[in-house]
Formats: sequence, C-alpha cells, structure tokens
Amino acid sequence: MTDETAGSPAPTRRSLLAVGGAGLALGAAAAGGAVALTRDGGDDMQPAAESGGAVPFHGAHQAGIATPVQDRLHFAAFDVKTEDREEFVQLLKDWTKAAALMTEGRAVGEGAYGGLAEAPPDDTGEALGLKPSRLTLTIGFGPSLFDKYGKTFGIADARPEALVELPKFPGDNLDKARSGGDLCVQACADDPQVAVHAIRNLARIGFGKVAIRWSQLGFGKTSSTTPDEQTPRNLMGFKDGTRNIAGTEKARLDKHVWADGPSWMAGGSYLVARRIRMNIETWDRTSLQEQEDVFGRDKGEGAPVGKAKERDEPFLKAMKPTAHVRLAHPDSNHGATILRRGYSFTDGTDGLGRLDAGLFFLAYMKDVRKGFIPVQRNLATDALNEYIQHVGSAVFAVPPGVQDKNDWWGRALFEKTEA
Repeated sequence: MTDETAGSPAPTRRSLLAVGGAGLALGAAAAGGAVALTRDGGDDMQPAAESGGAVPFHGAHQAGIATPVQDRLHFAAFDVKTEDREEFVQLLKDWTKAAALMTEGRAVGEGAYGGLAEAPPDDTGEALGLKPSRLTLTIGFGPSLFDKYGKTFGIADARPEALVELPKFPGDNLDKARSGGDLCVQACADDPQVAVHAIRNLARIGFGKVAIRWSQLGFGKTSSTTPDEQTPRNLMGFKDGTRNIAGTEKARLDKHVWADGPSWMAGGSYLVARRIRMNIETWDRTSLQEQEDVFGRDKGEGAPVGKAKERDEPFLKAMKPTAHVRLAHPDSNHGATILRRGYSFTDGTDGLGRLDAGLFFLAYMKDVRKGFIPVQRNLATDALNEYIQHVGSAVFAVPPGVQDKNDWWGRALFEKTEA
C-alpha cells in the first residue's frame, strides 16, 4: 500500500450503503472530484459528461483500469462450478451483454417488471431510476481457473507466464476464505447501490455455473488516475497515490500497465488484490512525528521529507531507512511501477471493539513478477508493517477490452483454444 509504487460528485442519498456505521467519517476526506473521462474505443481518453454519466463499455482496454477512479467499489471473486466448456463460454457471453447494459444505466434482459408474473424478473430492480454513475465492470481470470479447468476448458496451455501465484510475504496472515478465486469482477461506481446491483445481477445470472467465493465493499478511493484533482487520503489520514500513473499518460500505461502477451492478453493487464487490515486503534495513539517518519511524508501537505510541496521529487536518503515511501519508490525497486486504484473499507468490529478496517489494495501492472512481487519483498522492513497486516490476497489476468457488441469477455482466449 503506497503512493510511490506508481512512479514518477456530491454524495448520493445512498452513500451510506457501502460504508456502514463508524466507518462513515473515516472515508469522508477521500471523496474526490466528479470529473470523468470516457473512451472512444481506442486508447484516447477524453473529457466526459457530467457526474452520473456513462463510461463506454467497449474499447481496446477494459474500463475500470485507467478510467478515473470512482468513489465506490464492490469487488467479487467467483469459483467456477460447471465443467461444461460451452456452458461456461455462454456465461461469459451473457455476463458481457448484461455488463454492457448496466454500464449504460439500463436494466438486464427484459427488466425488473412487466414480464411473466410466474417467473423471476431478469433484473433485480434496485437500480431502477438511478444514473449510470460511471459504472465500470472489469473481469479477470485467476490462476486456479487454468489449474482446475485448464484441460476441461482447453485452456491449459494458454496460461500466461506472468500469471503467477504470489509467494508468502513476511507478515502475511491470509484468510483462505478471503483469498483466491477462479474469476473476479471489479464493479466501480459513484453510487454504491449501482455497484452492488451490478455484482448482484452477475451472480444471479451465473447461478449454478459460478458462485461468489468472497467479496469486498469499498469506499473512499485511496488513489487517483486524474492527477489534477485533490489527492485522496487513506484511513491513516495520509495522502495516497501522489505519484500514481494517470489515465492520460499513454506512454507510461504502455510501459507499466498493458500486457504484451500471450496474444489473447495483448492490451490486458494483471491485477493484484490485497485486503490490508489497519491496526487503527494503535495508529491513532501514535505521535504525529512517528506517523510522518513511518510514511516519509508530512501529514498536512503530503510533502516528502525536506520538501515543501506534495509533488516535489522526494530525496529518499533524507528519510529513515524504514520509511514506507523510501522502500516503495521505483528508485528503490529497479524502476518497478504499478497503477493503483484501491479503496478504504470498514466491516464493523472484530468482537473486541476494534474496527475491522483498512485498505482494499488493487493494482494493475504489465507483469506481476516485475511489479508487485519485488516491491512487496522490499517492504519487508517497512515501519508501516507494525500497523498493518495483509489478510486477503488474489491475482488475476485481466483480458483486453470488449471491442464491439459481437465481442465478449475472454473471447480471444477461448476462440484461440477451440478444437
């Protein structure tokens, strides 16, 4: 969790849905601007319509990666339950069709009402009357999909070399029930009800073929892909994502984010998801000086040690050797750079009166082996480790975008491997 690994709308009436209780105030400071960018089907990013508008679903890359980060998240990992290749491919096609409709603010299938009274409606209905809220839906395939269903689905030889299981890192305390997954869907929107509606409908469509393994709600984005807006803060009160890759920086996206191969992954990316719990109560009793020493930035402006402004180039040697910024900076990691779009979370308390809260870390990169893994290993001596613990983990291959209405999620992978 760092703002250095990335290299050199008004709240709705449903804003409480994704937060819950005591966590509301913690995320308020992270609310960003409502400026959106849309895609024209290619690599260009351009100013979009007002807050609440739609982000185009079709394009060279999946939306939800370089797209301006929305305010809310519903992330779900799925386990595959069918061994029928045709049934699974049909699911991907059905999901794609539903996703395209929902990102436009439209109901799935025949809608939530008006159909046969004796049958369940095609759409669950809780998003009726709501704007698209910049909803993006991003799918990924986990290593276990290739391990468990590689032969059955005919994709065993198509697993990318970069799709590796993450090694165990010092301090990990991973919960298997919150880790892994054959598939993932990342739903981001400015209205939490819109994001929840999207995952709920995909899960309903997938009934009997896939099942949710685990999911996570997120609020208060902790990084931004639009550097002209205010840098958001994490639950520790520090600005996060200062040096994140911007969605308009095509050269940096090509160098650090978009995958080169295999051919079915060209234009895709690799996603690392980590549920990082913060020891909030301990942190809140820590002196300001120690907090700033831990990060290597001041808490107010966000300036690196010895500098005056947030975006001033950090002088790493002026920081303590265990400072988070110093250890996570690309200069300390042979240039390793990733694109972050994480969210804060709070899931009530742990039974001992302590907030179950922290950062749901999401990062996209060209190669997990050259991005997240070396940076995380270098953070073994990070002073921040005293206050955080990684409790959930997953990695996914995120295929390229859906080109048009005849395309579908994962088509290049499955058509390439057809007999």
